[in-house]
Amino acid sequence: MADGGTLRKEETRVVKIHDVNIDSEYTQWLGEIKSRYRSAQVKAAVKVNAEQLLFNWQLGRDLVMRKAEERWGSGIVEQVSLDLQAAFPESKGFSTTNLWRMKQWYQFYADALKKLPQLVGELQHSEDKPNTKLAQVVGEFENTDFPPLFAYVPWGHHAEIIAKCKTIEEALFYVKKCATEGWSRNTLMNCIKANQYENLGGAITNYAEKLHSPQSELAQAITKDTYDFGFLSLDEGYKEESLEIELEKQLTRFLLELGKGFAYLGRQVPVVVEGETRKIDMLFFHIPLNCYIVVELKVVPFKPEFAGKLNYYVNLVDDLIKAPAHNPTIGLLICSDKKSTDVRYAFNGIQTPIGVASYTNIRIKEIQEQLPTIEELQNRIRLLEAELNKEK
Repeated sequence: MADGGTLRKEETRVVKIHDVNIDSEYTQWLGEIKSRYRSAQVKAAVKVNAEQLLFNWQLGRDLVMRKAEERWGSGIVEQVSLDLQAAFPESKGFSTTNLWRMKQWYQFYADALKKLPQLVGELQHSEDKPNTKLAQVVGEFENTDFPPLFAYVPWGHHAEIIAKCKTIEEALFYVKKCATEGWSRNTLMNCIKANQYENLGGAITNYAEKLHSPQSELAQAITKDTYDFGFLSLDEGYKEESLEIELEKQLTRFLLELGKGFAYLGRQVPVVVEGETRKIDMLFFHIPLNCYIVVELKVVPFKPEFAGKLNYYVNLVDDLIKAPAHNPTIGLLICSDKKSTDVRYAFNGIQTPIGVASYTNIRIKEIQEQLPTIEELQNRIRLLEAELNKEK
């Protein structure tokens, strides 16, 4: 027997299973077991989230309905926070800030409680409703004033929505999106920043078919139907090059018109293909979308062949510029006018995500504007006199 200073050799048990025949039926059965377990995990998570949200809703309601501050003093929320943290030290979420959020959450919706069941009713008859099996988990809340739809959305999302949204309608729009699309909190914040509710992309696109959710929704949200180029002044009969140059000169205004998140990378960006240089009108990178955006400009109404050219440039960027960590490149064609039927037919067979928008309000320069100013004439005279003096 070795003494205490000698390491003991541990024995390892090897379990051998005899008489087992693994076939396709067993594999299928095992897959079903795994699927049921994952479903049980999701249901449990939804149930926990729903119960926590119901508690937050009811506590916020109590603070409002009991007129707690009038009855027990202005510091009552802080006192409740301290008492709950003392009673449940292992639990999180009882900070004073969080309790104020619960009260604000209830207050935000209190005057519109009649609209919430209507929203749930619309959701139940739509194709993008939450999983019906999960609906059973939160069905017990239907007889309370807590909207069952809220149970599908995490508390952090709710806090973000009431902090950023100005109206009930806007808030319910984002609640529904989170419930049906499974948005992460980061996606929600990006969509609110892009003002998806007000500017739900009017551009004609194929983003929904060619991009995964939630990137497709955010991409649609950042593309307008019509861009206001009222900050530009161009000669009559201007060409595409002139439009590009003026947009680059007025880049700050152009970026504001495009919306938040755009980073400008250049005009006439060269891409070499088998020794031949192709040039992209304008190239951007969209930070929230984490993707390149190819912008092609046309000073004439949309033509079907424009879609093919844009598709070509998007493929070039995807293959030659995009990094593996980036999301698929998006193409955006901005032309003087468009017809939706033409655009939809042109999209058939195209595999890249592209959109078509139009622009308006470019100011055409008057003849007087095109003539040189007095200052410009004086400068030219000075330069001419200087040249003549040099010759002497």
